[in-house]
Amino acid sequence: MTAVRQDAWSAEDDLILAEVTLRHIREGSTQLNAFEEVGERIGRTAAACGFRWNSCVRKKYEAAISIAKAQRQKRNYMKKQTPLIAGSGMASLASVEMDDGGYRGSDGVTEETISIDAVIRFLRGWKSTVQETNRQMKSLEKELREKEEELAALREENERLSTQVNEVQTDYRVVNDDYKALIQIMDRARRLAFLNEEDEESKSRFKMDANGNLERIE
Repeated sequence: MTAVRQDAWSAEDDLILAEVTLRHIREGSTQLNAFEEVGERIGRTAAACGFRWNSCVRKKYEAAISIAKAQRQKRNYMKKQTPLIAGSGMASLASVEMDDGGYRGSDGVTEETISIDAVIRFLRGWKSTVQETNRQMKSLEKELREKEEELAALREENERLSTQVNEVQTDYRVVNDDYKALIQIMDRARRLAFLNEEDEESKSRFKMDANGNLERIE
């Protein structure tokens, strides 16, 4: 049976590494921060976590990485768009005032430069953007749920396999102990048989000849 290295990565370690790294990618953090967090959780160095991610774990989660990057881009996009719209388009519309029966903005905007149709087009465009954003968000959330379910299934499978491995190791130890005991018994029996043969050979046998004398039988 192949011996397991004490520093070998378990399936649970790989899952923790994948979950933490994907979360840092979604949140716009660096992978180095992710590796440092994983290292603190499982008792390894950040360098070891980074090497494990790049050499083994990363290729198993290419789809999840793409989803995490898309979520990060959407998060950054929403952060940029919200203050831009609130500070420019909406502020300009709110600054328009009534003056002499017509529209005149405090920044020089007049009814010639802004109209109800323009406002409607702006609002419709914004509505379409919000709807598209919501659709993309729902799609990403669905994919994320599927990945989380897949991770949960893998974790359950890992626990089941770990239980089986422990049972096999226990059975192996029992069989190994029985084998050693059997070898000892066989060795003891062999030594006893050898001693008995020597005793038989060492015993002298005699017979009486025709003259009534004893002679040794070889």
